[in-house]
Amino acid sequence: MKVQLLVSAVNQDAAALTEQMNIQTDAVIVNQCGGYGYEELDRNGHRVQVFSMPERGVGLSRNTAFLHANADICLFSDEDIVLADGYEQQIAAAYDALPDADMILVNVEVGPARRTYWNEKIHRVSYRNYGRYPAYSITVRREALLKANVYYSLLFGGGARYSNGEDSLFLRDCLRAGMKIYAHTACIGRETERESTWFHGYHQKFFHDRGVLYHYLYGKLALPLSFRFLWRHRDTMCREVTVKRAYAWMKDGVREAKS
Repeated sequence: MKVQLLVSAVNQDAAALTEQMNIQTDAVIVNQCGGYGYEELDRNGHRVQVFSMPERGVGLSRNTAFLHANADICLFSDEDIVLADGYEQQIAAAYDALPDADMILVNVEVGPARRTYWNEKIHRVSYRNYGRYPAYSITVRREALLKANVYYSLLFGGGARYSNGEDSLFLRDCLRAGMKIYAHTACIGRETERESTWFHGYHQKFFHDRGVLYHYLYGKLALPLSFRFLWRHRDTMCREVTVKRAYAWMKDGVREAKS
């Protein structure tokens, strides 16, 4: 079972990045930079394809990387992930243990402030718990994703019109397409600390964009779930603005998405 790494990067030196990330498989790197280009690198006998492009958008770069993939299993990743030795074997073993899985979400170590999930046990991922997982946790059977005809949104994520949420939309669409998704305890790397490319505080754009996202995720339930989200996180997100003001901004986002 062959695993291929799909990396979304911005203004990176590709050769240095292969070392920095500890790449141990074939890989496709999409480098969002100043122009178009293509090169191939050899990383300890593994083929690394590097596509350079000036267009911005994490969804666009992930879709581009996937369209050039050719392995059995694809692992989405970012430039700030350092992969563990033997990550390919860990992922292959997870699919051997879960032969009906179309997609497996694995662990990656991150700082406590950024941690949104940690798989303590193997379990099925459903509509009740899919929203916590980032792209770098996602491994997927290439053929299953092709058959599902699901791609990343071009509206959400770093470099796109709206700040974030592309991973939640992607997983939701995979569930809608009938894909079987599992969470697994394998830990295949760690995230290095860096400044966020999209988060700059809990301000108007943050809440407005979250409202747009909630419309696409939840439809008619967007407004009540927006209020629940704000109330649950009020001690963190509403220190400088009131819940009422933040809710008004989320409502504006929902309204914009509807129009």
